[in-house]
Amino acid sequence: MGRVVTPTVPTPPGAQSTRSGVSKTTFQRTTDYLQFPKPKVGISRLAIPNAIAFGRTQRDGRVCVTRGILNLLDKDELRAVLGHETSHIKNRDMLVITLLSGIPLVMYWIAWSFMLGGAFGGRRQGGGYAVLIGLGAFLLYFVTNLLVLYGSRIREYSADLGSVQLGNMPYHLASALYKLVYGNARLRRSEELKQVEGGVKAFFLNDPSRAWSEIRELSQVDRDMSGTIDYDELMELRQNKVRLRTADKMMELFSSHPNALKRIKHLSTLAV
Repeated sequence: MGRVVTPTVPTPPGAQSTRSGVSKTTFQRTTDYLQFPKPKVGISRLAIPNAIAFGRTQRDGRVCVTRGILNLLDKDELRAVLGHETSHIKNRDMLVITLLSGIPLVMYWIAWSFMLGGAFGGRRQGGGYAVLIGLGAFLLYFVTNLLVLYGSRIREYSADLGSVQLGNMPYHLASALYKLVYGNARLRRSEELKQVEGGVKAFFLNDPSRAWSEIRELSQVDRDMSGTIDYDELMELRQNKVRLRTADKMMELFSSHPNALKRIKHLSTLAV
């Protein structure tokens, strides 16, 4: 593996005022065009740089950013992130993906119920057929789980588009994703990361567990090693074809988030 250059990501000027103004100036500009009640904004004490949206409906939607992300992004990048999370609420995709996630769980329960029942029931009680039904349900569990993960990746692309439609520049969101990958990679062995790996990370802006493996791919996008992705660098990526290793493709298949490089490539198609 070649040398990895960690980008320079200094604390933006006025970081303290950025924290206190998340729900005021920055968030106000992001939500001016919403056709539903503006989500409330909270700040988590987590050092992991990330953001999350949650809520059953648009009316009770919430957006939470971590202290780690406030120390990492500038105001334009933060606004793009808030636009992404707000788009999740606008699209109601959190509720949809939560409901869809119940299908694999039902298939898993059916599979084990029939397989265990068949194993102890014997042939006279139709145990052989029960095992076959259980195996079929287990196959459906595997397939539906992949479909749910695919739907989760699609919702991230849709929220990226939503952020741009709210007036944010694609390269600002691309730069934010780039910084998040490096920021998450620095904390890959932290206790905080282990705590969120139980499931909440599926609703993060990016997958912090995959950050370390994505560094090498993203370092080639930042040509001037400035620690950001500007308009010209995004346009250059637009002209190039993204090539992923087989291992990275397989990793994405079983992930709730798109590959970071592919995601930034998608943002390049939204730039004008």
